[in-house]
Amino acid sequence: MDKVWLGSYPPGVPHEVQPELYPSLGALLDESFRKNADRPFCVCMERWTSYGQLHQAADALGAWLQALGLPADTRVAIMLPNIPQFSVTMAAVLRSGYTCVNVNPLYTARELKHQLKDSGACVIVVLENFAHTLAEVIDDTPVQHVVLASMGDMLGFWYG
Repeated sequence: MDKVWLGSYPPGVPHEVQPELYPSLGALLDESFRKNADRPFCVCMERWTSYGQLHQAADALGAWLQALGLPADTRVAIMLPNIPQFSVTMAAVLRSGYTCVNVNPLYTARELKHQLKDSGACVIVVLENFAHTLAEVIDDTPVQHVVLASMGDMLGFWYG
């Protein structure tokens, strides 16, 4: 099979994946965060976040999740749009050894209830703008812990 796309790879990018290099996805993230700590990761509303800042925020959230004493097969729902908190939460959940359950923030209450029950998520991270939907159904789901994120949490003084 001719892999014509390899010609578009920048210099230094390997052509083959070597999964045996990392014992887990968390280990891969740890190395990437350390190696690229000073490099920009994302920008939101003119506020840049570095890999190092992402690493610190994910460590803090991950430590909090682990302090809850959750079992290893815990599912954590992430009901966030494309904002920096999504990446922080995803990294925290994966590095803590839990499973991510992506939840569309625009779900109706019925859809959210179904997904939370079906997935068995007992923790949810939700943007405050969408918490009203969660409030409608939370008593009928396995959710025991809620992390409420604010749009300005990672945006500094002017936007926060």
